[in-house]
Amino acid sequence: MTHAGWCLGLAVCSAALSAGAEVALGAVQPGVEYGVVPLVARPGAGDGKLHVVRVDPALATLTLGLASEAGAMRTAAQWSAQLGLSVVINAGMFETDYRSNVGRLVHRQHVNQRVWKRSYQSVLVMDPDVEGVPRATLLDRDAPGFDEAIKPYRTVVQNLRLIKAPGESVWKPNGRKWSEAFVALDDRGRLLFCFTRTPFEMADLMARVLASGLGVVRAMHVEGGPEASLTVRGKGLTLDLAGSYETGFFARDDNPRQWEVPNVIGVRAVK
Repeated sequence: MTHAGWCLGLAVCSAALSAGAEVALGAVQPGVEYGVVPLVARPGAGDGKLHVVRVDPALATLTLGLASEAGAMRTAAQWSAQLGLSVVINAGMFETDYRSNVGRLVHRQHVNQRVWKRSYQSVLVMDPDVEGVPRATLLDRDAPGFDEAIKPYRTVVQNLRLIKAPGESVWKPNGRKWSEAFVALDDRGRLLFCFTRTPFEMADLMARVLASGLGVVRAMHVEGGPEASLTVRGKGLTLDLAGSYETGFFARDDNPRQWEVPNVIGVRAVK
């Protein structure tokens, strides 16, 4: 089966958008769905689609893959094979040591990046040590109550914010565009791993995302250009997506492969 079949047909997705209903995605495993949402009919680069993996953290287990723990960078597909992950996306932009996340990153006892980055206001949290809180969620660092909300969580990934609650883009047009990988939170508490090879200015892309019917209330940037990646594995589904275009770095659409990256977010595969 090709990945197109997993969105239950673009006609279904388009009908859901026009009706204001939830976008229909196809099941990958318990708590994990995949599909595509059309963004541009005739893109100048890429396929004009937003590839979306919707994860219910109450049903699916999230984890991290880190070169600072595992000893080497890998492509998203290689991280999937190495760690037994059904879904892999970038964890964030990284420093020139090719190990450290730009924002704070702590994976249980392992500290990848100790320092909070002052200007980064999105924080993915997981692995709570108490009951009664979401197993994973996305927080706004400048929201009231953040310091209390983050306390139960042993895994923290801080990144550049794209959308703040309750669904407001924080980007302005700036003339720069790139292939994009981002992680979002919807209005039902589910996480969305999103990827588009088609380059957009972030103000334009986030406006389209907010109008898409996905119910996004928060979102954070995890990588752009040729390093942006998304891998999905399911029964009859093998998908390895790679970005390409980035203004000022890789201003072309001919990258044929996933690049190795040091840090990824993943969903454990159910056998």
